Amino acid sequence: MAAPMTWRRLVYSVYSPAITGVFTRISDRIFRARDRRGGSSVLLLAPLLAEDYPAPRHVSRPAGAQGTDGLCGHFQWMAEHVPAFRVPGTSIHILTSPDQFYQTMKARIKTAKRRVVMASLYLGTGQLEQELVDCMEEALRRSQENSDAPDLKVSILLDYTRGSRGQANSRTMLLPLLQRFVSRMRVSLYHTPDLRGLLRLLVPQRFNETIGVQHIKVYLFDDSFIISGANLSDSYFTNRQDRYVLLDNCSEVADFFSDLVEAVGDVSLQLQPDDSVTMLEGMVHPYNGNRQDFSAAARKRIMEVVNTAHVRQQLVNASEGSEDEDEGEGDTWVFPLVQMKPLGIQVDEQVTQRLLTDAGPDSTVFLTSGYFNLTRAYMRLVLGAGARYRILTASPEVNGFFGAKGIAGAIPAAYTHIARQFYNQVCRLGQQERVQLHEYHRSQWTFHAKGLWYYLQGQDRPCLTLIGSPNFGYRSVHRDLEAQIAIVTVNEELQSQLQEEQEILYQRSNEVSGSTFERPDRHVKLWVKLVTPLIKNFF
Repeated sequence: MAAPMTWRRLVYSVYSPAITGVFTRISDRIFRARDRRGGSSVLLLAPLLAEDYPAPRHVSRPAGAQGTDGLCGHFQWMAEHVPAFRVPGTSIHILTSPDQFYQTMKARIKTAKRRVVMASLYLGTGQLEQELVDCMEEALRRSQENSDAPDLKVSILLDYTRGSRGQANSRTMLLPLLQRFVSRMRVSLYHTPDLRGLLRLLVPQRFNETIGVQHIKVYLFDDSFIISGANLSDSYFTNRQDRYVLLDNCSEVADFFSDLVEAVGDVSLQLQPDDSVTMLEGMVHPYNGNRQDFSAAARKRIMEVVNTAHVRQQLVNASEGSEDEDEGEGDTWVFPLVQMKPLGIQVDEQVTQRLLTDAGPDSTVFLTSGYFNLTRAYMRLVLGAGARYRILTASPEVNGFFGAKGIAGAIPAAYTHIARQFYNQVCRLGQQERVQLHEYHRSQWTFHAKGLWYYLQGQDRPCLTLIGSPNFGYRSVHRDLEAQIAIVTVNEELQSQLQEEQEILYQRSNEVSGSTFERPDRHVKLWVKLVTPLIKNFF
């Protein structure tokens, strides 16, 4: 006779993101009011699935941004929203392959003297990841033994749920370092405030990551850093194509991202040498404490970094004027964009909407996402704007979920269904020439690249790129912590690097047509079509 099924096993057996979607909508409506009155409801769940669309704000030129005049006046408005850092274009390097990304990180960690700051979704548990940890150990040991780098500190920020998944996980990879260099090592594990109460109790590992995660990918070494969409895992070091930009000796921008990661770390759970986790003294707990109180405290701490840098850079830019630019020292601007909707921060969303809104008929936008699932707001702007769009996404066989077990194995088909709906809408509007969809193909590889390249009228090279962690989907806008940078440049060498990066990615793609979705391998089962509207906001 079979053993009786416990209530937890019963929940696991029927669990799916679709059920969670329905459950979160119902529960949030019922209990949201209770938490506003000050009681932390045990049943407070994820945010409502309904989207809101803050109107893109058109702002006047900031008084403190005169130095942007000679650069690319078309994008001056960004300095009103976010800090504006002027750097030499020669300090920015486009990395093109997973191995180059991996080898650069290892080399930079080994030579770091003051700080190594790593923010990622998770750290894998394979041999390549262990070699990365060994580089940190080597740098810390050298700092401990030698006087040339006595103050090296290592700070790691990961997501709590993804970093704790399984018996061997990110935490177990880092514990030996933390135990040996307890005063020089910090490991912070961000936990979304939306995974709490019954939802946290019932939803199993892996599926709980659909509620919201720490998704920022920044890898910083002294005054240089890489910003990317790649995680710290072996596939991202070998055969998972992403984008990676190295900013070399850009101390002010590096300081900003170091401060940003520190701020997120301050509102995260702190990993202890015995594998327990604690919050910093005085900080509201993300899932045991009041939801609104946690979000308010986290927003205040993080926006202190953004606002302080914003004011400082406005003063710096106003005092410097265009002197450096005339000398070729300031031909490029870097604008950090942060999106943390669960904490009430939506800077990246506002800037991205403004970019898409302003893209005129003579502009061309190359936009890529490994997971093509545009928010309604972004889709409306793409379909309603005048710019030409060339959108690159993963073909089913290079989707990271291709061949996965269980319901995750149906995710590529769900993306196919979403892509077909988008393509059909383009055709209904007669926009096939202006908006084209491409699919990335590469045998034995997966595709994870995200961002965009922006070409102004008459230009054969991009003058702007967005690079970082956002995917332009619901999760990026509403659920996860995200960060990217807008790089605006008139440096011809950097523009050529960006042009080459874009061309290499698109050369491995085919344009989508109506016949693409009629192929037998693109057949989407009826149940996937029915479930996709319920779960599309979770992936």
